[in-house]
Amino acid sequence: MVSASNAAVVAVVAITLGVVGAAAFGVGPFSADVVPNGGTATDSPSADDPGTGGESAGGDGASGSSGTATPEPAPFGFQIDSIEECGTTCRDVTATLTNQRESPATDVTATTRIYVENDQIWQGSEDIGRLDAGESTTTTKRVEIGYFDAAKIQNNGGYVTVETTITTVEGSYTFSGRRQVA
Repeated sequence: MVSASNAAVVAVVAITLGVVGAAAFGVGPFSADVVPNGGTATDSPSADDPGTGGESAGGDGASGSSGTATPEPAPFGFQIDSIEECGTTCRDVTATLTNQRESPATDVTATTRIYVENDQIWQGSEDIGRLDAGESTTTTKRVEIGYFDAAKIQNNGGYVTVETTITTVEGSYTFSGRRQVA
């Protein structure tokens, strides 16, 4: 038999978890500026990448460059288009990936991970396949976390780190952003 005091404790715990979950996840795991187009991207070529080759030696030293290279544009653009609430600790997140290169990208996969400090609290993946030069693809993923993960967010000052890695035959490219969501 459940006593009135035990029932009250259970109700308080349930309400507390609900409030902490709502507070920690109040604006969703992403915001439109978590991983903006061009964000913080890291180019990580695959192990099969032969590299760019070595230097050629020789010459009289009279000509050369100033040592300043023109940065290449990011091979992919990634942006969050919309975030819709689907529950206290749930968001439907719509994002667009654009191939900004002048050639097609093949075997494209996008994997997103959400971390609180070093603890991964969510992961989702989308197999895209081929993405022609200049082509974009848009997808919606449901991001659901538990109340205990929401409490981790709250205990971390409301901060999460979102990493999206785009993997192709040519290499991997990671967009990363840290965001206060509660």
